Amino acid sequence: MKIVLPVAGNGVRLRPYTENLPKCLLPVAGKTIIDWIVDDALFLKPSETIFITGYKAPVVDEFLKQKPEWGAVRTVVQSNPQGLGEAISLSLPYVNDDEPLLIILGDTLFEADLSILSKASENILYTFKVEDPKRFGVAVTDADGRIERLVEKPQEFVSDEAIVGIYYIKDVKALKEALNYLMQNDIRTKGEFQLTDALERMIQGGCKFRTAPVQKWLDCGLVETLLSTNAHILKRNAESVPQFEGSEIIEPCHIGKNAVIKNSKVGPNVSVGDNCVIENAEISNAILWDGVKVANQKLAGTVVHE
Repeated sequence: MKIVLPVAGNGVRLRPYTENLPKCLLPVAGKTIIDWIVDDALFLKPSETIFITGYKAPVVDEFLKQKPEWGAVRTVVQSNPQGLGEAISLSLPYVNDDEPLLIILGDTLFEADLSILSKASENILYTFKVEDPKRFGVAVTDADGRIERLVEKPQEFVSDEAIVGIYYIKDVKALKEALNYLMQNDIRTKGEFQLTDALERMIQGGCKFRTAPVQKWLDCGLVETLLSTNAHILKRNAESVPQFEGSEIIEPCHIGKNAVIKNSKVGPNVSVGDNCVIENAEISNAILWDGVKVANQKLAGTVVHE
């Protein structure tokens, strides 16, 4: 199996935090977004993990040099982004037709059972039941859970199973043919080559797809949702945090290496990066990047970078 992670986006809605970092490298609950995604999938033992980069591509390259434990990695630059379909097509020259492909969008976190993929015999799209399907692409399934068609942002109810960004493809050759057909014939949706259009073409061509559930869909696209995701992961992965004389640490929290905390109240739901200094402060529901200094302040519901 190979894993493909598209991480080319520029994270406009998260500026100014993404002015110097791509969205996938933003910290949440003590690790970067991409750390959480890759670490959760490593047990599948991919032969290679391919990152589709674009915005701040050299920063991702440098980050990956610090990750030998991730095994074989490759970056492919999407220099002129024309949609997710085009992004995935850039990885396909490095994927054999007989090697399954797992695509995970590199800017959203999930809680899902990926272990089923080790024995999967057909293509799988992970979905999440939503209250307002009009905002999403959805999968229409039969009684056995097989996907009959995909519908983008249906204005009338056809399904509440939103496609969330985890795609397991067994029929790699068919995916290559479908994406190639879209691009050769300049078939776009909203001006872009869409992966969903290629998947729909595969389904209509006879490829078998079924759904698998996502238990949690953790958005990281806005500051408020990033903070909500941070709080959820801290609670889920409750860790023992150090105590600091004269200060109060209210769990759940993550305290990074070499942090200094004096005469302060920190928590709940706070991620403190490495080498941070906090003095005479009160901080809750916040993310502090590495090296941040906070003194004589009261902070809540915010992300603090250098």
